[in-house]
Amino acid sequence: MFNIPDNGKKRVVIVGGGFAGLQAAERLKKSDFQVVLIDKNNYHQFPPLIYQIATAGLNPNSISFPFRKILEKRRDSYFRLAELRAVFPEEKYIQTSIGKLSYDYLILANGADTNFYGSEEIASQAMPMKTVAEAMGLRNALLSNFERALTCSTEKERQELLNVVIVGGGPSGVEIAGAIAEMRRYVLPRDYPDLDAAKMHIYLVDGGTRLLNAMSQKASDAALKFLRQFNVEVMLGELVTGYKDRTVYLSSGRTIPSLTFIWVGGVQGNAVPGLPAQCTGPGRRIWVDAFHQVRGVKDIFAIGDVALMDGDLNYKKGHPMMAQPAIQQAHNLAHNLIAKEKGGEIKPFAYKDLGSMATIGRNRAVADINALHVTGIVAWFLWMAVHLRSILGVHNKLAVLMDWTWSYFTYDRSNRMIITAKLPRVLVERRMRELRTHWGELTPAADKAADEDEVIKLEAAAEEQISGGKPAAPAQDKA
Repeated sequence: MFNIPDNGKKRVVIVGGGFAGLQAAERLKKSDFQVVLIDKNNYHQFPPLIYQIATAGLNPNSISFPFRKILEKRRDSYFRLAELRAVFPEEKYIQTSIGKLSYDYLILANGADTNFYGSEEIASQAMPMKTVAEAMGLRNALLSNFERALTCSTEKERQELLNVVIVGGGPSGVEIAGAIAEMRRYVLPRDYPDLDAAKMHIYLVDGGTRLLNAMSQKASDAALKFLRQFNVEVMLGELVTGYKDRTVYLSSGRTIPSLTFIWVGGVQGNAVPGLPAQCTGPGRRIWVDAFHQVRGVKDIFAIGDVALMDGDLNYKKGHPMMAQPAIQQAHNLAHNLIAKEKGGEIKPFAYKDLGSMATIGRNRAVADINALHVTGIVAWFLWMAVHLRSILGVHNKLAVLMDWTWSYFTYDRSNRMIITAKLPRVLVERRMRELRTHWGELTPAADKAADEDEVIKLEAAAEEQISGGKPAAPAQDKA
């Protein structure tokens, strides 16, 4: 149960606490609405720096901030830890993992997930990097592979452990490639003197003709040059056709043995069961008009990565799935909701591109700011300043600054622990119980979209953790 009082105020429910959802909650804090934010995590994470968690550059706490800390001392603002299961537009409520919640206005800001383009084989084997948890998993994999490379019995196995294949030539792919290359250059010789760092090969694979396709040609060329300076093998015009038996298969016929297969090759909107079929567009994003209203339904809005705005001639395929559009959309929607209640004028959304940037390692970055194209150390300091300013919390800003400063002057990274969380039994059982309950009266279509197979997999994994490694039979019915 949500246990939220009905005080007569109109309720705005926000699903997702990323850049869009959090900014919407921020802008509505002094309004006359009751605001309820729900998210499957109890913290906001800062996606632009997630790759630095994966490469031991930052502590995960430094780029995460608890929602309750953000919302404390705010009148009529609530946070609930829950997962969206379905939307019921006619009845104006949502079904979540902890029960039903009615709304007057619903804001869908539930973001995007990794897109494996329908390949179950790749989805089951590749390592995505969209969340802090996934970045921690990747960090553990990298460090564990270094440890095992010291003790393995054959050169073939050692090469599988040391080879790193990254799929995706956008900002995430370029940045993680540069960061892992820095690990090879500075960390391996220091921590693993018995390993030959020259045997560690890093491959960056992309199907396009250039890196950073959304940025200028100058930025693309500079990124390619910087990666080659780090001895990263960049493979353009190549597609990954499969991954099996510890081997990446490419469209050219080439194969690369690797146990570190990182997939940052694209994203797609998170599904929202219950919305009419006409609401969903390409990339599983939700069609909205210039006022963020979801197509064909009343009082439901979508912002951020999950939103696909129709009618913007400058962005016919939708706005970039980045922080800037998400924040600007949140500000505009919050203004419109407040204006609507007060009888004021609502404004159509107009995206203002403030520029793009990416870093490829120490003193190496690229930045496009309007007609200005900057590369090298100037772009690197600009990148650091922009991201440091955007991190929530003074403590987090100082922690990141200290880690960056320490790393810059010592060429060392202090977060190289292999940490694997083990959930207490009570939490595993609670998770299983929530998976089986609170499904409500889902329609057949919504129930199918809720992905029962995934529920069964999670239940089996939870049972295995409780039973100490012996999988139990998965539940067949939802209560």
